Amino acid sequence: MRGANGQFEEFVANRFPALFRYAYVLTGNQHDAEDLVQEALTRTGVAWGRIRRKDDPEGYVRTTMARIMANRWRRPRLEHLVEGVPEHAADDPGLQRVHEVDGLDTALAALPPRMRAVLVLRYFEQLSEEETARVLGCSRGTVKSQASRALAKLRASMLPLEAEQSLMEDRRGRS
Repeated sequence: MRGANGQFEEFVANRFPALFRYAYVLTGNQHDAEDLVQEALTRTGVAWGRIRRKDDPEGYVRTTMARIMANRWRRPRLEHLVEGVPEHAADDPGLQRVHEVDGLDTALAALPPRMRAVLVLRYFEQLSEEETARVLGCSRGTVKSQASRALAKLRASMLPLEAEQSLMEDRRGRS
């Protein structure tokens, strides 16, 4: 029989890639995603023995990540980003799925953090408006308006890419 520490280590080993992808979509960049998943797993490790729904620890970690992000919007940013970092980046081949749609990752990264989080929770995590509002600590109306504005921004930023790709395909067809 393995102890609580063994269960937690096994959970992290099995679910880290999926949790990292979720953090990446929430934050918009690899370095912030690494920090977010590390902070959420640290908090989860401390609370492992107290987690109510042990049948869904991943849900607990994902909710923790969303709440950490919501708290970051509420306080001023105190750190300054630098171009180079001394650590090696996490390598996750499954992250390619986020990049499969041309320009989507760039368009998502251009959204304000709250809009990006609403889209991730509503469409990536498939939470209801009520669940999303609860996770982010805001009203259902805020979720609806943020989702609507975010989708409009995504459409506006993706349409020029689609038009450019169509034009290039037409040019190749004429040659």
